[in-house]
Amino acid sequence: MPATPASPSEPPKPNAKRCAWVSNDLAAAYHDTEWGVPLHDEHKLFEFLILEGAQAGLSWDTILKKREHYRTVYDGFDPRKVARYTETKQAKLLADAGIVRNRLKVASSVRNAKAFLKVQNEFGGFDAYVWRFVDGTPVQNRWKTLKDIPASTPVSDALSKDLKKRGFNFVGSTIMYAFMQATGMVNDHTTDCHRHAACFQHQLK
Repeated sequence: MPATPASPSEPPKPNAKRCAWVSNDLAAAYHDTEWGVPLHDEHKLFEFLILEGAQAGLSWDTILKKREHYRTVYDGFDPRKVARYTETKQAKLLADAGIVRNRLKVASSVRNAKAFLKVQNEFGGFDAYVWRFVDGTPVQNRWKTLKDIPASTPVSDALSKDLKKRGFNFVGSTIMYAFMQATGMVNDHTTDCHRHAACFQHQLK
């Protein structure tokens, strides 16, 4: 299910400015309703953790096109179910052209599900764990252009390092910064984008 929009649900004006990475209608819908919106839903956080890892070396557009099928074959990204995936289930996933058929990434999704459950057990939720890295409050950046936005930060470095210690993989600093952007831990909409102010206002609610 889509994340709660950071502003009223009316569509943006036809001439509304978007971040420069938006190149098609699917990306625009994702940008306008999810990217940068603070996210605290456990299943959705797990979904982004898996999808950002799957995206490594590929474009996010590729993942968006496969996202609905991922949700179907990954049992709605229920980490408890994914953690129980057998070798037979993983082989079935690797034969499915609707997802990224990479053996390491599929195996990683199961490993990460098990690590995710351990974090939930220790902290009472992955949400409680991951948002500690920004003190529970989205980092509000004011980048003017796409080229100003970093690929990683000291915070994503720290998050990546800690996740690896906890048994996660495909959680490099660049991947985790993309995760932070997607889940609203940072507001990286450029200042000329119509969503920049909306995501900031969402923080104030």
